[in-house]
Amino acid sequence: MNDEMMMESEQPALRRYVARPKICQFCVDKNIPIDYKQVDMLRRFVTEEGKIRPRRQTGTCARHQRALAVAVKRARHLAFLPYVGGEID
Repeated sequence: MNDEMMMESEQPALRRYVARPKICQFCVDKNIPIDYKQVDMLRRFVTEEGKIRPRRQTGTCARHQRALAVAVKRARHLAFLPYVGGEID
């Protein structure tokens, strides 16, 4: 009976999360410009709260992450993107 219990408890341990490597989409496709006027593209890199997503979530390299941050900040300043997302309670 103990052997059956041990086998049942070992089964969930076999499944492990394997993180796939994230590749910068701007490095892969050199034709994608990072521009503050492309609001639909910039929205993918901003959370629902309006925060810029970190590199570990988006997979962008450091160079393109800096360019994205500048573009998002410019778009916010010109009111293309909101500073705060959603409704404030």
